[in-house]
Amino acid sequence: MEIVIQAIHFEASEKLEAFIRKKVKRLEKFNDSILSADVALKVVKPETNANKEVSIKVFARGKDFFAEETADTFEAAVDGCVEKLERQAVKSKEKIIDKQSLKAGGKDCSY
Repeated sequence: MEIVIQAIHFEASEKLEAFIRKKVKRLEKFNDSILSADVALKVVKPETNANKEVSIKVFARGKDFFAEETADTFEAAVDGCVEKLERQAVKSKEKIIDKQSLKAGGKDCSY
């Protein structure tokens, strides 16, 4: 999976980028159709506490996923985004499996 990290108006450390790559890479085990991910890091208002904003857009075959989170640290925001994306990826995969099982079973639920 290709992961593009963009830090807006600051320079992200190697440690932070490695952390992001590790967390985002985990999404592949929830949905194997994921192709790439774009991660945007931004400091919203430097004088406030929860001022680190992370948005992640994941591109998969057939569907894209998006999550955004604001927290005290970039690590906490990335964790929150990845949790949201995991739920979206699992839900999408379950819908695909349900549709395939309906086609295989020959049942039609439409009225």
